[in-house]
Amino acid sequence: MDSVRQDVITMTKRLSLSFVISLITMLSCAQKQFTLEDIIPGGANYRTFSPERRYLEWWGDNPVELEVEDCYVVDKNTGNKKELFSLDDINGIVGAKEISDSLHSLLHISFPYSDKTQVRIRNSKNIYLIDWEEKNIVWKQTASWSQNDELSYLSICNWKGLNTAYVSNDQIYVATKNGDVKQVTTDGSREIVYGQSVHRNEFGIDRGLFWNDNGTKLAFYRMDQSMVADYPQVDIDARVAEYKPDKYPMAGETSHKVTIGVYDVKQNKTIYLNTGDVTDRYFTNIAWDPDGKNIYLFELNRKQNDCRLVCYNSESGEKVAELYRETNNKYVEPQHPVMFLPWDKEKFILQSQKDGFNHLYLFDTKGKQLKQITKGEWLVMSVEGFNVKDQSVIITSNEFSPIQSNLVAVNIKSGKRTALDNKRGYHYGKLSGNGEWILDTYSEPDVPRVYAISKTDGSYSKNYFTADDPWDGYYHPIFESGNIKAADNKTTLYYSMVKPADFNPNKKYPVIVYVYGGPHAHMVDASWHYRTSNWWTYMSQLGYIVFCLDNRGSENRGLAFEQATFRQLGQVEMKDQMQGVNFLKNQPYVDTTRIGVHGWSYGGFMTISLMTNYPDVFKTGVAGGPVIDWKWYEVMYGERYMGTPQDNPEGYDKVSLINKAGNLKGKLQIISGYNDPVVVPQHCLSFIKACISNGTQPDFFVYPGQGHNMVGSQRVHLHQRITDYFEKYLK
Repeated sequence: MDSVRQDVITMTKRLSLSFVISLITMLSCAQKQFTLEDIIPGGANYRTFSPERRYLEWWGDNPVELEVEDCYVVDKNTGNKKELFSLDDINGIVGAKEISDSLHSLLHISFPYSDKTQVRIRNSKNIYLIDWEEKNIVWKQTASWSQNDELSYLSICNWKGLNTAYVSNDQIYVATKNGDVKQVTTDGSREIVYGQSVHRNEFGIDRGLFWNDNGTKLAFYRMDQSMVADYPQVDIDARVAEYKPDKYPMAGETSHKVTIGVYDVKQNKTIYLNTGDVTDRYFTNIAWDPDGKNIYLFELNRKQNDCRLVCYNSESGEKVAELYRETNNKYVEPQHPVMFLPWDKEKFILQSQKDGFNHLYLFDTKGKQLKQITKGEWLVMSVEGFNVKDQSVIITSNEFSPIQSNLVAVNIKSGKRTALDNKRGYHYGKLSGNGEWILDTYSEPDVPRVYAISKTDGSYSKNYFTADDPWDGYYHPIFESGNIKAADNKTTLYYSMVKPADFNPNKKYPVIVYVYGGPHAHMVDASWHYRTSNWWTYMSQLGYIVFCLDNRGSENRGLAFEQATFRQLGQVEMKDQMQGVNFLKNQPYVDTTRIGVHGWSYGGFMTISLMTNYPDVFKTGVAGGPVIDWKWYEVMYGERYMGTPQDNPEGYDKVSLINKAGNLKGKLQIISGYNDPVVVPQHCLSFIKACISNGTQPDFFVYPGQGHNMVGSQRVHLHQRITDYFEKYLK
């Protein structure tokens, strides 16, 4: 009887499992299916299937919600909102009579003064400071440069001096509060670049104009790139194709020279910081002291292993002091300017990974380290600002989980940390005027988007808006995340996986390994759907599993984790990715004969690396914008991780994919923007030439006129092409 009873129980379990699988299949079939136009950025319906947003700003300590046609102040306690003004109100004050005079949206306005009913706003012709209560124009700056296609950059001071700086026709101009326009530079050109980001946006640089706090002085970058080689790009849209070269300093080649100028508005005078010989040196993270007299910046040698924080006098341009020095036998990478304490202008916070993780350190203006503010085997991901009342600094960190980002208040004196959110998910913060409140925007794997209003002492938090699931009624695949060990058998790596909604563990599925793997990026975190790409969802509709692993070398895991790839890019990363492949092979539902790989940029490099180093594992691959040989990549990024081709020839030779072209077995499609200024076309073309010599047969597709990434409708076209390739050669 016992054996009969056990047979009945076993049969019942099998029938139950079969019923569940059948039910899931029926439900998934009943759900509406996505098209690429629905879920790919640039698609016609993409916004419909993205979580609903709220556009929130601060007016002092009052949260303000912005809509296209209305602006509301929000009660922090109740969440109720009251209209401040409308788009019609503003256009009425401006006196807009023509479409070109009108403002068409209130989504991007700002409130420069906490104690005044004034809003900063702009249309196509002017920048305004408008008092919505008094219904008048307080200040107006004619944007004469707006009609000029050569406008490069616009910067507005911190609303104390009301002076405006901009770049037009390669020159820097300053428009003063009373409307006088002064030309600051005269020799700007394609060769001499003013007021723009330098060093190819490395080291945290994202602009080239820097006002002091009261708007009386402007620091700016001057980049001489006359000595840098031209890369021969071509514009095919002209009647006869035209030569449109990019200045591109390749690893080991001559780089540009950067100097820093300071323009004094009152004296109408420019001086340059006396930094000495600027050859093969980098200058980054410019910051003014609270008095607006001294400039602080990080100086880095070309090898990027010797970093110094230096203070300069803005009137004489002379060095005041070298305040801090950090060296490393691999590299030092300053990413953040120093931040002065709002309540003590003699002290500032410096960020460094010198103890192995990015943490905060308190220094005085003489260069003495007073204390380490944060510490632990986790890192500070960003600094949002300060709560002056509590004398605390507000940060985001991954202390609670390596794949999370959470808001935390850190008391400067005691070091006590206070969580300001639910300790889950991925959070971004925006501080109020005095730092006592924060707008918290976050998501979780199963929560699309939430906006909360919280006090930065941790005493109060209120959810203001929770977005509905925009995919309700549509196809929902299975989203999973987990971890495995790296190839060193001790480091934890995190992965995400997307399975079809009707997933059947008894069935065999083709798998696409999606890979990036490079520095300053991660693919897996605890945000909505574990940050998986919508294209992965689309592929799961077609019956694929998509798997993604953050290998050593990627971000947010500490210095040793990042530097594991030093001077041998791709090698450690491949070993870790193969740990992921071995994990997949051990899953009974994976068809080990149908494993594909896809990635873009560094991920394109990884895709071809994996296909040529493990040719019997990967049946199909699609590599977008791939680096092929690091000697053709730019100086700052390439030399940080690889050194120069002259001092690391073995490393460059080892990781070059030119040498692996003959190993290709599976079907490989390479895709590139025809005018890519980041990974220049020489990479793809040289690899194809090597494949021809070796008798291997990759496929190649280009997007004319496009750069490193496809935009708009071309992005949809791109993903259709990628999809079709896997459908043809992997499924």
